[in-house]
Amino acid sequence: MIGSALVPELRTAGHDVVRLVRRRAQHDDEVAWDPQSGSVDHERLGSVQAFVNLAGAGVGDHRWTDSYREVIRRSRVDATTTVARTAAELDPRPSVVVSASAIGYYGETGEREVDESAPRGDTFLAGVAEQWERAADPARGAGIRVVHTRSGLVLTPRGGAWGRMLPLFRLGAGGRLGNGRQWWSWITLTDELRAITFLLRSDLAGPVNLTAPTPATNAEVTRAMGGQLHRPTPFPVPAMALRLVLGGFSSEVLASMRVLPRRLTDAGFSWEHPDLGAAVGTLR
Repeated sequence: MIGSALVPELRTAGHDVVRLVRRRAQHDDEVAWDPQSGSVDHERLGSVQAFVNLAGAGVGDHRWTDSYREVIRRSRVDATTTVARTAAELDPRPSVVVSASAIGYYGETGEREVDESAPRGDTFLAGVAEQWERAADPARGAGIRVVHTRSGLVLTPRGGAWGRMLPLFRLGAGGRLGNGRQWWSWITLTDELRAITFLLRSDLAGPVNLTAPTPATNAEVTRAMGGQLHRPTPFPVPAMALRLVLGGFSSEVLASMRVLPRRLTDAGFSWEHPDLGAAVGTLR
């Protein structure tokens, strides 16, 4: 979802973009790779200045069986390991690897505001995020600047959590999830792309939270969605129903993550959609 939007964004800015594809390369801008086996067609890569790694199986695509938990973990760790090792082996080496992570790293934060200095949480996704970030060590060890983009919920009708919720709200069937008091840390797709581009050019390394500076509760998000779409939001979804339908993933939907983008703010990044009202307006 993010990568398919980032490619044209970078090309419009004048960059040459090579896409890693999990099939035989068919176009000049494609390079075949297989993250499970760790193989990349090095010869076709040429001289690369930066890698952007966003690969990972969707956390909300299936119920969290033991086997799908392993898919979630391995899809992230294998892809990151392959990118990091490839970057370290190239001559000349790229200057930066921007590798995806997620605010799930912090686990449940309740009412507490957290930034990049906060410790890892104790949830399944927090453990995955830690392994995900450590998988980039080969690039770090080779002296390459590595940035971990701990992204929040990305607001876009193209997919993800918001892409699934939007049709329900348009039908007037949207509502708060559980008690609605859990904090959601979000960012528009526009600002997600701008932040990634910003990090490619900056000197920041390590974890960087990609969220707007104004997290909102699920109830506030529900009201904003209903207001922008001029639809009622009368149907709250009980926590028990979410657990029955979503299984383990319900813990993430009901979790409170009040995450602030401290490092982006300190680095001088400016958001195009810093507040929820303007952000939800982009979904119409």
